[in-house]
Amino acid sequence: MAAAAAPPQHQQAWWPGRMGAAFGPSFLCLVCLIYFIQGFRSFVWTAVSYQMKDMMKLSPSTSQFLVSLAYFPWSIKPIYGILSDCIPIKQRKRIPYLIISSCLSLLPWLILGLSQTLRTSANMLTALLIVQNLGSAMADVVIDAMVAEAVRLAGPEFSGDLQSLSWSSMAVGGILGNLLGGYALSNLPIHAIYVVFSALPFFQLVSCLFVEDAPKGFQSAIDEHNYVDNQSAVTAFSGKGSSEALGYEGTRRRKGTRKINKRRPLSKWTEANEKHNASVNSSPSLSLRSAFFSLCTAFKQPTILRPMAWFFFSNVTIPNISTVMFYYQTEELHLEASFIGTARVIGWFSLILGTYTYNRYFKRKKLRNILVFAHVGLAITILLDIALVSRLHVPYGIGDKYMVLWGSALADAINQFKMMPFLILSGQLCPPGIEGTLFALFMSINNLGSTLGSFLGAALASVLNISTAQFDNLALGLGVQLIGTLLPIGFLFLIPKEVTGLTS
Repeated sequence: MAAAAAPPQHQQAWWPGRMGAAFGPSFLCLVCLIYFIQGFRSFVWTAVSYQMKDMMKLSPSTSQFLVSLAYFPWSIKPIYGILSDCIPIKQRKRIPYLIISSCLSLLPWLILGLSQTLRTSANMLTALLIVQNLGSAMADVVIDAMVAEAVRLAGPEFSGDLQSLSWSSMAVGGILGNLLGGYALSNLPIHAIYVVFSALPFFQLVSCLFVEDAPKGFQSAIDEHNYVDNQSAVTAFSGKGSSEALGYEGTRRRKGTRKINKRRPLSKWTEANEKHNASVNSSPSLSLRSAFFSLCTAFKQPTILRPMAWFFFSNVTIPNISTVMFYYQTEELHLEASFIGTARVIGWFSLILGTYTYNRYFKRKKLRNILVFAHVGLAITILLDIALVSRLHVPYGIGDKYMVLWGSALADAINQFKMMPFLILSGQLCPPGIEGTLFALFMSINNLGSTLGSFLGAALASVLNISTAQFDNLALGLGVQLIGTLLPIGFLFLIPKEVTGLTS
């Protein structure tokens, strides 16, 4: 009777077991490791901040400028995707680029950890950090593509599982990175932290050797990212193109399985399509031109250009002076590294809470109203920073640590009310055939806006003559940041009026 009443075996399968059977343990380990490292980067970047402040004695504006410059590779992410799509290495389009990115991520930290001369030179430090971010950004693009492909091929029952695993790994990495980073600074020299962190890119490099371009469990490999030709890029907007979401960064076709008895006869259209794909693969320059043409054609559409222009503008107008605030908190308020790490951990938890709150209560509201709420909320957090710098909280007996903790938590939570609509709207605006590449372009535009905002913050700190020993004008700088935060509200006409946080 017990055997007769037992549910089917596939229903009994434990969730990790089902994931392992569908994607392969080595692929899952690689995904978890890369996303974990992306979150855990805060462990070593906290050390970089202290390196610039304590060891190199750089001013806040100089540190802000160098950090902004180091993060520039995140603003050109589509280039990495296009290169991996159009220029395969030994007929493989994913793992070779992951190996290259792992080496680019590994070597700079080893060099910084082993060479005192290079890590104390501002120019060499910045150059090595740029190379490291180049490797991290490239790995991010490639693993995103592999995850998208795996989810599409695994079937609808796994539609959210792999993404949830990815984001969970990143969240765990971020929490542990911030939590351990402060304590590591209290017990280890900075160069040792660089060497310790380099172990993670090394594990990532080794993991790449055990993973194929297509995850285990699928019978056929994927010939990824053959871009649509010029005509199909245009028809995608006119409604005449295919309505099927064809996956990340371009149209794809499945290679026929090598088992002859399982192959179907090819139609004339399929044969012609294969000949076209073969010609594109044989000419990387033709494939690159097709890719750039598709992106340009898509991006010139007003329904895409106007919202992306607003999100870009909303980042550029806000001068980012986070590095200056870090100097103020450590030099003026004398907050220790372990507390700074704890504050950022709380920020990660508040980010998760903000995501839940948005999905629970705000996603059906009009997008313009959500963005107004987000920017007004961010302005309130800046007012808290102004109160902290002006010491307005002292007469009320409120400690500096409470002001920093609650300000950080509130800012990270409210920022999700701006980031979530951006992600959702970006996904909705992407036409069939080039959705992956266009989405990466949207993210790069957002990153570029943030980078330019950081450069603006560095210039503002320099103009106001803010230094390690002089923070008298910091409140004025925060006032400029407050005005810049409210300014994009006046340009919300660029966002479609009836669009909500959930539907097109």
